[in-house]
Amino acid sequence: MGGENPREVKTGSYTMRERFLRLRVGIRWIALLLALWLAACAPQSLVTVSELPAYNALFEREEGWTGADGVYSVAFPEDITLWLFGDTWVGKVRDGRHVEATLINNSIALQQGNDPATATVQFYYRQAVDGRPESFIRPSEGKKWFWMYDGVLAPGGLYLFLIELERAEPSGFRLIGTWLAQVANPNDSPPDWHIRLKRIPWARFSPSGDLFFGSAILEDGGFYYIYGIDEDIRNGWHHKYMILARVPKDHLWDLDQWRFHADGAWTSDTNSISRLCGEMANEYSVSFLPALGQYVAVYTEAGISDHIVARKAPTPYGPWSSPIPLYTCPEAAWGPSVICYAAKGHPSLSPMTDALIVTYVANSTDFWEMVADARLYRPRFLKVQFSPR
Repeated sequence: MGGENPREVKTGSYTMRERFLRLRVGIRWIALLLALWLAACAPQSLVTVSELPAYNALFEREEGWTGADGVYSVAFPEDITLWLFGDTWVGKVRDGRHVEATLINNSIALQQGNDPATATVQFYYRQAVDGRPESFIRPSEGKKWFWMYDGVLAPGGLYLFLIELERAEPSGFRLIGTWLAQVANPNDSPPDWHIRLKRIPWARFSPSGDLFFGSAILEDGGFYYIYGIDEDIRNGWHHKYMILARVPKDHLWDLDQWRFHADGAWTSDTNSISRLCGEMANEYSVSFLPALGQYVAVYTEAGISDHIVARKAPTPYGPWSSPIPLYTCPEAAWGPSVICYAAKGHPSLSPMTDALIVTYVANSTDFWEMVADARLYRPRFLKVQFSPR
């Protein structure tokens, strides 16, 4: 071969270089065809999300109740929905900003009808003797307050989960307790409700993390499943895990009947409660979607994020899937201080068995930005339709 380049050696009618080039082109075509085949066989989008401006408009008010967060719902008969809110603006909105306004710690509303085009909403909070607005429900000690979490209309009346807080630095508040409220006469007008309170003993609030129940409640198979959070704080990060209790439907008020999910069993031992999945939020929902045959948890990723996600499970206690992306909240792009949180589903409002109406809240870490922009601190509504695939 003398001094010939070995890649130019003839083999039949082709040189070695020609064969090498043809082989490389063939491999590229095979890789391309394989990629196209995999794309065709891969599952398509699991969800379809649409915004609901008509529902948003129900809560865009310029007098009285003008905004709130939290946004849990309880189904009542005859297409009535009870809304449960946390911190609430009461006053006026002028030129897109809050004026002559104050913040109270909770409020409620009754919505009549599920069609936002024709539905009506009546808001409720208390008034002091001097006419100032006050929270709808308050602890006996005046310097503490409640945020409302989930609730349910049960055989013994209406039950509401409450988080108790007090002022503290550096965040301005800290959680100190959980309570169960019972309304014995929920069919009466809310100002006439008879409310009694019971402290829930299985709670922990400490610098290393909190543990509490009331984040969500689900009725299923003769039981109420009561979801909560077990939290670790490590290196400044709050890691939140789903935990679960259950109680027979007729005994929600009887705390001795509660049992806790631990390693696949139900036990009265609160020291062995299992963590079911991680990176949760304090507020979330768990719903059963008949068209999927699955339970769906909806929440804001890690509590505060522009990402709303879901997990699916075949039972109320799991095993839970990895997070499924649902929606990216556009308000987070309004500015560096805007945050989104409090995502959750509302199955009683959903028109289809494979869909959920989902709410979330956009807020600001800058209080005066929130005052100046009344678009913040209001419920925002989405319809999330799940694919059964």
